Amino acid sequence: MATVSVRYIVNDVDEAIAFYTEHLGFREQLHPADTFAMLTHGDLRLLLSAPSLQGGGGQAMPDGTNPEPGGWNRFSLEVTGLEDLAAQLRGAGIRLRSDIISGVGGNQLLVEDPAGNLVELFEPTRPEAWLEGHSS
Repeated sequence: MATVSVRYIVNDVDEAIAFYTEHLGFREQLHPADTFAMLTHGDLRLLLSAPSLQGGGGQAMPDGTNPEPGGWNRFSLEVTGLEDLAAQLRGAGIRLRSDIISGVGGNQLLVEDPAGNLVELFEPTRPEAWLEGHSS
């Protein structure tokens, strides 16, 4: 499987690093400036950029539009023990945008990072919905 990179715009890179590393199992790979960091989780590379005049992913577009966090697009992390994880996140004061949602391939929980970006925590309920290499 190839590494996939996703960029999220965040308000505070340090706060986002703490959220992803302490609560979702990411590892900090690179943090060269207060406006940028690169985290990893298996084959996912998460690029965190704060709005900035310094250039890079957080800079304004040529028409003046400023990048901002939030919305409904998200990446999905496969998990086990979703109910326990939901309780741990609630206990840590993490904002959940949903309760556990039951779907046709599994259950999901929508979690917000400190800037309001979504992460879907997905627990498959059908064998064919698990990622390759999963062992039951």
